[in-house]
Amino acid sequence: MLKLEGKTAVITGGNSGIGLAIARRFTEEGAHVFITGRRQAQLDEAVALIGGRVEAIQGDVTCASDLDRLFDTVKANAEKLDILITSSGISEFSTLDSTTEGHFDRAFDLNVRGMVFTVQRAVQHMSSGGAIVLIGSIAGSIGSPGYGTYSATKAAVRSYARTWTSELAGRGIRVNTLSPGPINTPMFDNVSDEVRLSLTSRIPLNRLGQPDEVAAAALFLASADSSYIAGAELCIDGGMTQV
Repeated sequence: MLKLEGKTAVITGGNSGIGLAIARRFTEEGAHVFITGRRQAQLDEAVALIGGRVEAIQGDVTCASDLDRLFDTVKANAEKLDILITSSGISEFSTLDSTTEGHFDRAFDLNVRGMVFTVQRAVQHMSSGGAIVLIGSIAGSIGSPGYGTYSATKAAVRSYARTWTSELAGRGIRVNTLSPGPINTPMFDNVSDEVRLSLTSRIPLNRLGQPDEVAAAALFLASADSSYIAGAELCIDGGMTQV
């Protein structure tokens, strides 16, 4: 039996990278999937690649009217919302000395503010049995020079998961955090061989992760297989932060 048969899922940032891999896996498992992202051309390509029951709604999660339109569309085309994956995010290099207000605001606006108000709207359409998976990062628990702002946003994601677990448990909605390590997404296309080697040397499994491996973990947290797991952080990092 398909693990998500009859379920409806919303995936922000579902037009590329990890979000796209999750959307593909969820449709393969029987879900009706709605993806959203800023770029219509990427969304169109993603829909063609994913196949199955997938619909794309162009929008910016930092824009309240776009979020309202997203969930109004879901409500009009699905009986209920069962799963939310928050995968929209940005990572920009900046040391403390070079950090600007613009850099700080961009990161927190998308990675934190956009996530908060996406979840706020999503839970209005969820009932008991709902599952929310926040895409965090191992950056939220380690210190990487030049990524202080990004790391702080991901630490905030982890913190919200704890609070929302307490707030939403009474409504039967589970919240968990999925924190990838270095994953071989398009973000790494321009990374030098030297940087790749440096990263993999710190990973016990001695390689970058694949988006499909993160998608498999997202499926676990979104499905009934994890029915007694809430408020947890699952690290998909080849052991990088675990040993």
